[in-house]
Amino acid sequence: MWYTVSFLLITTQLGFCSVYFMFMADNLQQMVEEVHMTSNNCQPRKILVLTPILDIRFYMLTILPFLVLLVFIQNLRLLSIFSMLANITTLGSMALIFEYIIQEIPDPSSLPLMASWKTFLLFFGTAIFTFEGVGMVLPLKNQMKHPQQFSFVLYLGMSLIIILYICLGTLGYMKFGSNTQASITLNLPNCWLYQSVKLMYSVGIFFTYALQFHVPAEIIIPFIVSQVSESCTLLIDLSVRTALVCLTCVSAILIPRLDLVISFVGSVSSSALALIIPPLLELITFYAEDMSCVTIAKDVMISILGLLGCVFGTYQALYELIQPINHSITNSTGVYA
Repeated sequence: MWYTVSFLLITTQLGFCSVYFMFMADNLQQMVEEVHMTSNNCQPRKILVLTPILDIRFYMLTILPFLVLLVFIQNLRLLSIFSMLANITTLGSMALIFEYIIQEIPDPSSLPLMASWKTFLLFFGTAIFTFEGVGMVLPLKNQMKHPQQFSFVLYLGMSLIIILYICLGTLGYMKFGSNTQASITLNLPNCWLYQSVKLMYSVGIFFTYALQFHVPAEIIIPFIVSQVSESCTLLIDLSVRTALVCLTCVSAILIPRLDLVISFVGSVSSSALALIIPPLLELITFYAEDMSCVTIAKDVMISILGLLGCVFGTYQALYELIQPINHSITNSTGVYA
């Protein structure tokens, strides 16, 4: 079980890092290639089909060396400073996004109340991806000055995040309808104010990358370092970190579909870590201690839900990934102007 959980943690966290590559590249591409059209007039985007000047993969490779240097930082307390900076820039960006999307919201009566079941399967993986953060729970708790207060911090933080996600998703869909992009920042007007929002959000994601990368690095690197002589420890450590960052970059280059990769990672590994394994471990650990029927039924239902979501969500994400790319719906600068 330990090896299974470790493998899923590595897969999930590196999947997060690949998604961060795509997010930063998408926003960087849009900012750079529209800079000559950027103005002070923040008008809604027009739907156009544009040909990108440079491929999205070029921007991923541009970001790569900076992320390699960032992950060389191994101290989690130092990374928490970057995380705080990321939180500040993200909250500032989100405030400006909310300020825009609540203005002149069209009549939502024309929007469908329900999507197709296929879309729901993709939503399942996306939702699990969004909220699953078990890999960071223990590292953050262990670094707290007062770890006994972690439960309060966790519940408070998750409650605020749930409220923010629901409000942003609902208002964003009411504002942009079927034209909503995989990242809502790609729907923002092409003016200097909202270009700065994309920049701040990208900076926040950039620094968060190192925090997500910390978990797989702490699992993989000690094992590899233990196999070599002490004189080579530092070189091997930095080499493995570089290789892992390059791996996330290659993954993003091979599958540059932000929405589908999020759903795929969420369905495959995040659902196992968040819904399947925890209740099974509780059953195995405490079954001999006269667990109540309610607790047993709860654990079984959660595991079954996670298993069904994992199987069908993974199938749907893979099915969509192998379909020919429709440039009118991809998360690129080729959709809006």
